[in-house]
Order: sequence, then structure tokens, then C-alpha cells
Amino acid sequence: MSSIGFIGTGVMGASIVKHLLAAGHEVHIYSRTKAKAESLIQLGAKWFSTAGEAAKESEVIFTMVGYPQDVEDVYFGDQGIFAMAKPGAIVIDMTTSQPTLAIKIADHAKSLQIDALDAPVSGGDIGAQNGTLSIMVGGEKSVFEKVIPLLEVFGNNIVYQGQAGAGQHTKMCNQIAIATNMIGVCEAIAYGKKAGLDIDTMLESISAGAAGSWSLSNLAPRMVKGDLEPGFYIKHFIKDMRIALEEAEIMKLELPGLALAKKMYDELSARGYDNNGTQALIDFYK
Repeated sequence: MSSIGFIGTGVMGASIVKHLLAAGHEVHIYSRTKAKAESLIQLGAKWFSTAGEAAKESEVIFTMVGYPQDVEDVYFGDQGIFAMAKPGAIVIDMTTSQPTLAIKIADHAKSLQIDALDAPVSGGDIGAQNGTLSIMVGGEKSVFEKVIPLLEVFGNNIVYQGQAGAGQHTKMCNQIAIATNMIGVCEAIAYGKKAGLDIDTMLESISAGAAGSWSLSNLAPRMVKGDLEPGFYIKHFIKDMRIALEEAEIMKLELPGLALAKKMYDELSARGYDNNGTQALIDFYK
């Protein structure tokens, strides 16, 4: 499987494409703006003007776009993947999206003799850069086993979760855990500052103890430095939390911690923070 399509070359997608190129794969890319993909083109990626054209030339097609509507467009649009991908291709959606949409994609793919996996990731820009993403996969297990060597190019915790949609449900669990943890990280820093502690020293202690988390180790230092650049956009995190709350409502499950976190991020969004990283929650406490 050396011919790869990659639809969406944003903060994380661009790093994944670089890993695929470095591993010797031929990578066909599509992004809305060619200029933003110029660095990948210089590394050897071939840019196409539509998702469908990139898919037509590829055996395996990855998608990593912003919102569920974007996923709908790149798969089901007139110039989309399903309009042009060849029978026998494998499509892998790594967007954090709706479980119901993952099932819809899998069902339609099957009718076209195409295999489909939903494989959202966790690890942010750092994980993408380092090739250490956690990948949670839904779909047919036999298809999953075929693409493990590709996933290993940019991931190191690759777990099969079950049938179509299971990867997306697992990502919802991931985002729920992060949402309330981010509140705890910010409140620890806010408290430490008020108590007059050296924040770096405080973080050195608590990051290694029972309070330790990925956010505490990787995002808290950015908060301290005032670095609000996106590893993962607030606007996309709000989208994820909304999906999780909608799914929870369908299952008649109350998630008050998640609801609180979304309310706080919604307030930041209203203040113009959409394109900052999720660590910008620290500004809620200023």
C-alpha cells in the first residue's frame, strides 16, 4: 500500500503526511488552499484540486478535516471521495466526528466495494510531530489489520475498538476526560500563583504524582509561558464536546462536568479565542 491519499493538511494532518512521505509512500493530498500545502508539495506530496481526484489515485485514503459537515462534503460531494475512489480502496476518517456519520460512511463504502474505518486520534500537534499519536479504530477487524503498518508510521498506541462508530465513541470518551482535566490543570496553576509558588517547580512535583496527565505535562508549561498557539483549536474542541453531549443525551446520560467545560470554552469563543489552542482556558481565570 504505497499510494496514499490524504485529505486535510492542517496542524496535525501536515505532520502525518510528512511521516508518510519519510516512510517512502507516494502521497496525494487535497486541501482547500494549495498555498497552505506548499511545504508538503516541496517534500514530494502531489496536490490535487478536489478530494475525489486525490482519492482516485490512491489505494488508502485518509481524511482529517474540521467538522462533520466537512466530512460529509469530502466523502459524499460531487467531487468527493465516493464519486471517484476505486473499488478495493480503503478510506480511513481520522476526523473527530459523529459516530452515526462513521456508520453512514461505512455502509455506503460497502455498497461501492470500498472498506471504511473510523480512526480518530489523540495526542495533539506534539503527538503528530513525534509520530506518537494514539489511534482508536472502528470498522471491520480484518481491514484494521491490513492497515496497521500504515498507522504505525505515525502512531504508537493503536487499538481496535469494535465495529463502525466505535472509534468515534472512544474519542468522545477521550474528549470528555480531557475537558474536565483541563479545568483542573488551569485551577491548579491559578491557585499556585495566588499562593506565591514558583509554578514551574510546582508543576515538576504534581506532574510526577497522582495528578499527572498529558495536559498537565504538555499544556501547563504552555499556559505558564503564555503560549496560546494551537496544537488543537478551541473551535474544534467545542465541536467535539457538543457531539459528546448530543450522544450522551441520546443515551439519556447526564455529564455535568463536560457541560461545565463546554460552557467555559463557549465563553472564550465569544471573546474571540476560537483559533487559539485549548490551553487558552487559562485566560478564563484572569
